[in-house]
Amino acid sequence: MAKKAETVNMIDRFAEFKELKNIDKTTMISVLEESFRNVLAKMFTTDENFDVIMNPDKGDCEIYQNLEVVPDGEVENPNMEIGLTEAREIDPECEVGEEVSKQIFFQDFGRRAILNLRQTLSSKILDLQKDAVYTKFKELEGEIVTGEVHQIWKKEILLLDEDQNEMLMPKDEQIHSDFFHKGDMVRAIVKMVDNHNNNPKVIVSRTDERFLRQLFEQEVPEVRDGLITIKAVARVPGERAKIAVESYDDRIDPVGACVGIKGSRIHGIVKELRGENIDVISYTTNPKLYIQRALSPAKVNSIRINEEAKKAEVFLHPEEVSLAIGKGGLNIKLASALTGYTIDVYRDIEDNEEDIYLDEFADEIDEWVIEQLKNIGLTTAKAVLNATAAKLEQADLEEDTIQHVLEVLRAEFEDDEEPEEAEENEEEEEK
Repeated sequence: MAKKAETVNMIDRFAEFKELKNIDKTTMISVLEESFRNVLAKMFTTDENFDVIMNPDKGDCEIYQNLEVVPDGEVENPNMEIGLTEAREIDPECEVGEEVSKQIFFQDFGRRAILNLRQTLSSKILDLQKDAVYTKFKELEGEIVTGEVHQIWKKEILLLDEDQNEMLMPKDEQIHSDFFHKGDMVRAIVKMVDNHNNNPKVIVSRTDERFLRQLFEQEVPEVRDGLITIKAVARVPGERAKIAVESYDDRIDPVGACVGIKGSRIHGIVKELRGENIDVISYTTNPKLYIQRALSPAKVNSIRINEEAKKAEVFLHPEEVSLAIGKGGLNIKLASALTGYTIDVYRDIEDNEEDIYLDEFADEIDEWVIEQLKNIGLTTAKAVLNATAAKLEQADLEEDTIQHVLEVLRAEFEDDEEPEEAEENEEEEEK
């Protein structure tokens, strides 16, 4: 009964192999044979004279020990030789000097040998499982996967895919408004797969820009079929994103196809990204037009580009400046990331409007102070002088610094007004 039980245990090991996914039959047989040979080498000092024949479909294997036939009484190494009388019990026609194959029944070697084999097989199975997981997810890098929330920790979430493979989503790879419960199904992109010490670690992300690209591929057939190409993506996860698309077919409007009728296609993407506002623009190789589109919804009057420095100076009507910059500078930040240009926004001053750009005061006001003011949409002297105290506070400057700026700017306009006032006084005296 004991031998029968141990045989069943070995068959269980075979069954476990057969149930493994992503492991081909050839690899399975090779690993099983290697496990048997490792144990045989420990028992017989070598496995070179053994034939191991695997029968995975039946759940067993056959082992044969190849021994040289020697005269009776002259066996020096029983692991390599066999006496003639014993040999003829296996093959009645064998002669001295020939070789016979003696079948070995593994379970005859006792519980310890069986345990050794099972431990070896278990170790090999575990290694194969880890290799299979690493290979599977390495091929899925950059692709969207779905996982069930299994455990929620402070710094990361543990997800399980349909094969119960573990995936980790760190806090910084989650959209800030993401909120999950155990059992929720979550979509994310495979960002990175590490295999340190043969211990695969799968990191998934919902903030990676490739997640947005893949969502468009899933929702927009023209993108999936290659008729529309996503040329660039810039996003602040959960807040806003800009995506530039191009069509290789003149009959297809790339922006319209991505948005869909009444926003039907993009609505699902926005919902998946927790309300992330997505601007879809048509890509162009004309840098001025590209920057103009990227700054949407602001309307641009003119653009001056420095190609070598990858900088662009954009001029707009005063009421358009805040639109171009966006809340918290988000619109201009995304436009810069999308186009690859550092964008500076300026008020387009009318000819009859006496005003001066802040950059003209660089000799009296520190450049970093000017940049702080420009970041909140104040690009000219009068814009600063006419700004409310609350608006100026947004520049995050010290009160003394703000007062210095105001004094410098007021002085400029007072100097311009003095000659006019003097002329008026002279005319009054003459009268």
